[in-house]
Amino acid sequence: MSDKAEISWRRHAEDGEKLHVYARRFAGQWTFYARGRRYDQWAEQPQPPLEDWLELLDAVRRRINRRLLTPEEEQRVEREILKRYPAAKLSP
Repeated sequence: MSDKAEISWRRHAEDGEKLHVYARRFAGQWTFYARGRRYDQWAEQPQPPLEDWLELLDAVRRRINRRLLTPEEEQRVEREILKRYPAAKLSP
């Protein structure tokens, strides 16, 4: 299994605009990017919201079931979420 992974999804921003978001793991670190429209430039999100972290966690769990990621990755993402958002509720 390589040390690279990309996971993407769509969500609505606070102003109601649709956002395309993707998270990229390289060298054990997840980096988030977002853009509004298809041909806009991807912009790195240095402080992604909890909503994006939870979406990433859900996607990681689904990929573990398909044997695309290891179970350790779920634990790493959970630790990162709790480090950034100590009051976050992580349901299994």
